[in-house]
Amino acid sequence: MLVLNCQKETLLKPLQAVVGVVERKHTLPILSNILVENIAGKTALIATDLELQITTWMESEAGQDSAFTVSARKLLDITRSLPDETAMALDLNNEQVRILAGKSRFNLQTLPAKDFPKLQSAEGEGVELAVGASKLRKLLARAQYAMAVQDIRYYLNGMLFQLQGNKLVVASTDGHRLAVDAIELEAEVAQPVEVILPRKTVMELIKLLSETEENVAIQIGANQVVFRHPNFELRSKVVDGKFPDYQRVVPVGYEKHFDMNRQRLHQALTRAAILTNDKYRGVRMAMTSGGLRIACSNNEQEEAQEEIEIDYSYDPLDIGFNVQYLQDVLNNLDCESVRCLFGDANSSMLITVPGDENFRYVVMPMRI
Repeated sequence: MLVLNCQKETLLKPLQAVVGVVERKHTLPILSNILVENIAGKTALIATDLELQITTWMESEAGQDSAFTVSARKLLDITRSLPDETAMALDLNNEQVRILAGKSRFNLQTLPAKDFPKLQSAEGEGVELAVGASKLRKLLARAQYAMAVQDIRYYLNGMLFQLQGNKLVVASTDGHRLAVDAIELEAEVAQPVEVILPRKTVMELIKLLSETEENVAIQIGANQVVFRHPNFELRSKVVDGKFPDYQRVVPVGYEKHFDMNRQRLHQALTRAAILTNDKYRGVRMAMTSGGLRIACSNNEQEEAQEEIEIDYSYDPLDIGFNVQYLQDVLNNLDCESVRCLFGDANSSMLITVPGDENFRYVVMPMRI
């Protein structure tokens, strides 16, 4: 039975969009598969890990309505390996799907579509809003790097997604640094809403969002968040927990500061980082009247030093930081300059963007 007829490129793009969800290590064999559904001449590709589900669509010369599951990785590898502009046909026969492409033939095992564990829909629940795709992608990108990775405090392994008044606020922290950003919405929400999006959800969503102004419809429920776009639907469970009060962490009243070209500071830190200690990644920033010295050393007694002229007229300050934390924020911003604000040698540093009151990045000092 013919279930799909398309060009390689037509299948490859939606397939790449969903395959990131598929876990390499799994307890259920069907979780290594994607669900392929043909309904009324339109084909849907669906992947899930039981916490996150992504659906993409493609136009195809599909045969009759059908549904089956097949190995996501094998189908992707086969499709990717074919020459460009190759016509593909997928035939379903008993418990196998046969792929015909030019003079190539592949037979893959399938598992029943009825056994595929789709996330249950929660239609009509929660708050709904719409945000431009590129606007949402930029917002997420400016905070995603501060999320924790496999922290025992599970609520840190994700991003706060908060609706307050006419603002959508995101925040992430791993306990050593904090990134906060926000965008204004077209309409105010009736009541504040906040959920924690899992780390994997955030990273997959950033990949999916194209640099267009097409709107993404967002539905936030008590246990699930759905992002709908003309090209995809991402449905995710939320992290059960309470995110720390990030507003208490952001320092206020810092007077010592300097402004600097973002790329210039990033390049100086990148050069110095070459000779940091591999384990601690520490770098010292020493500020004196009119000058900034960036210095580091390692266990082999090697040293690096960068000196930059800055507009700084406060008491001298010498403070250490994890250089990777500074590189992360500078690498994920797209502004021309940044402002670095300080308290004393034992206080955190605050990085902001001149003219942008929404973005704030706090990084704790370290002993070097």
